[in-house]
Amino acid sequence: MSQEIYKQICASLKLLFFILFFSNSYSQYIFRNDTILQEVSLHKFTTITDVGQRNLDIKYVIANYSLLKPFKLKTESDDLGFTKNNFWSKTELINPTNQALSYYLETARPITDLVELYSVDGETGAITKEVSGDAMKYSERSFDNRKTIFKIKLAPKSSQQLYLHLKSDGEVIKMPVMLYSSESFIKMISNEQLFFGIFYGILTIVSIIYFFFYFALRERTFLYYSLYVVFIGLMQFSLDGYFYELVTPQGGWFSLRAVLFFAMIAGFLLGKYSEVFLNIKKYNKTIYILFNIVYFLAFLLIVCILLVPSALAISYPLANVLGLLILILIISSVIYLYYKNKYVDGFFTIGIFFLILGFGIFILNNFGQVPNSFLTENSSKLGTGMEVIFLSLSMANLIRNLKNEKNELNRLALVRSEEMNDLKSYFLSNISHELRTPLNAIMNLIDSISNEVQDDKIRKNCQIIKYSSHSLLSSVNDILDFSKIEKGELKLEKNQFDPVQVFENLKNNATNIASEKGLRFEFSKSDSIPDFLIGDVNRLNQIINNVLNNAIKFTSSGFVKFDIDAELKSGNKVRLILTVSDSGVGISKDKIESIFDSFSQNKIDNKRKFGGLGLGLYIVKTLVDMQNGTIEMNSKINEGTTCVITIDFDVSTEQKNTETFATVVIEDLGGKCILVVEDNPINQMVIKMITKKWLNTTVVFANNGQEALEAFNTNQFDIVLMDLQMPIMDGYEATIAIRNGEAGAHNKNIPIIAVTADVMETTKDRVKEIGMNDYLSKPIKKETLYEAVKKLV
Repeated sequence: MSQEIYKQICASLKLLFFILFFSNSYSQYIFRNDTILQEVSLHKFTTITDVGQRNLDIKYVIANYSLLKPFKLKTESDDLGFTKNNFWSKTELINPTNQALSYYLETARPITDLVELYSVDGETGAITKEVSGDAMKYSERSFDNRKTIFKIKLAPKSSQQLYLHLKSDGEVIKMPVMLYSSESFIKMISNEQLFFGIFYGILTIVSIIYFFFYFALRERTFLYYSLYVVFIGLMQFSLDGYFYELVTPQGGWFSLRAVLFFAMIAGFLLGKYSEVFLNIKKYNKTIYILFNIVYFLAFLLIVCILLVPSALAISYPLANVLGLLILILIISSVIYLYYKNKYVDGFFTIGIFFLILGFGIFILNNFGQVPNSFLTENSSKLGTGMEVIFLSLSMANLIRNLKNEKNELNRLALVRSEEMNDLKSYFLSNISHELRTPLNAIMNLIDSISNEVQDDKIRKNCQIIKYSSHSLLSSVNDILDFSKIEKGELKLEKNQFDPVQVFENLKNNATNIASEKGLRFEFSKSDSIPDFLIGDVNRLNQIINNVLNNAIKFTSSGFVKFDIDAELKSGNKVRLILTVSDSGVGISKDKIESIFDSFSQNKIDNKRKFGGLGLGLYIVKTLVDMQNGTIEMNSKINEGTTCVITIDFDVSTEQKNTETFATVVIEDLGGKCILVVEDNPINQMVIKMITKKWLNTTVVFANNGQEALEAFNTNQFDIVLMDLQMPIMDGYEATIAIRNGEAGAHNKNIPIIAVTADVMETTKDRVKEIGMNDYLSKPIKKETLYEAVKKLV
């Protein structure tokens, strides 16, 4: 029996022993292996206690909970009444299964001032605190949602005790304790968003319509009704937590009073609307006076809400009483008019019936007289919605207009997103150009100086500058490659290359860098590596170079090894097995899984100590995956790291010539004339420095595309080296003009090579599109430039 299995069995037995002998089943919910429910109400497994105005510490509550006289919850959403007291509840969750469980816990209403969840680990006793409530800043909530939601995670074979602390300033406290799985939570939120979206959309449209009706007809009924819809919407907006989330996310004075304030104004406007519409002043003076008395009481309550903080607690039940009185007066008015055989609009009667029914259930629910459910919680919305349907027959067209407006906003957002993407590409293109242009000069000049001087000290300094320039160029390439990966624009090429030569060059470069750090570099390769392979040699170079540089960078002493093996596969393929190992700092187990993430390093301290952008291994992983390869990282702290990469390549049928001749390479273009179109003087100097060693070669320079076209009038050129970003006329415009015959019909097909610091994929595609023959990126290698020119002339 393995040690891991033995540990699991022991953990399971401990948990089972705890469940059987130290548990109170009435306060525990135990998940089952056979059935993992999507929704669970924990009210049967939850006890709660009222501790009055005492502000207790969680440790005190844990130690003395049984002495606080807790009682069991009775329903799925117990009503604790209008109160300012502190409440504490306790629930225990036990997960005896072999799988990790994740749930969302919903509790308390969105307008509850403070809700704290303390999770106590059953094994370690560690306490985790999460907070919610509308008395704090919205950003300080532990879970970003308008409702009181907490994320619950249960490890396999574990248990948790959940302690909830609830506190409010006088409004009704509800106590649901519901668990939702991720799928169930998303479904619930989606259904709520659909329901609320329709409801608030209807209110918005109706308020606008009746407001326009008021200006058109100057009838007060429409004004009162329009304003009533606005404020009843704001009241519901506050009750649902949206007002706090979207309008007053900082919390504060008005946030805590918004529900009462909007409720009182909405009640007053509902009364005025009904009173005027039914013309109660004309038909019954007594009811009219009663309406005004209620209005006066509502006004006094609004003043108390705004100016008397101590009256806030009693304002909640009083507001509900006044709302109920207004509904009673409206019912009395309708009954009286029917009794007197006065005309009452049928749609009004039906609408008011649904409104009264909805608000009646809502108010009774606030007083705890009807059971809590989605319908009773949102009965006022349903009542208002049905009323609006019967009083607003022209709503359908306006809803359609609202939908069209929303589509237009989405379209504008999409346009803006595309503009931002274009701006990002333009920015990266400029970054590439501005950094590569001076690097082109630095790297070529240093290369030339180091070949010409004899002083060892100067040559060593040149090497340092050269390595630093390569490091900067590598960082620029990483940034650009990261952008290409994010946009899905990274492409692989397929060319024939000599793998042994590639590995020898990488070995020589790594040997120099390792020796500077005093490290021992060991290199070995298999004899079974084919002469030529087909693939992207540049990306292979990038993969190996990044891994080797990482190994050297994170190794302070000892060795770095680079081993290459080859395994022949069917279908004329070969699998290269590249192994890089070192004796460096190593990587901890908890970091090994994220080591290939973007902007990731072994430690934050390592980033400061060793430098780098943290993109190298992310790009390596992406490039290996694009070639259907594998990468495996094994490491131990302070012992070293081993990275094994496997990539399959097609084998070329061409074989190396075994005969070798000691020949001197002579760069001779046989009298050809080259037009170099380049605006940067330093880059012009670099090209002069490279081409001055070419025999029988004439080079003419132009500072921009316009000068290039004029140069064709007095010279006969064989090839053009064209920069892309230039003033007056850029390389794109100049190339198009040449291909259109503006430089003479006989020059329309002259070979043109783009020589640019812009390496974006869109630039490469654009170069091909306008008819350029080749593309070279800065910094320019003299051998690459000569081969490209020689091939075309």
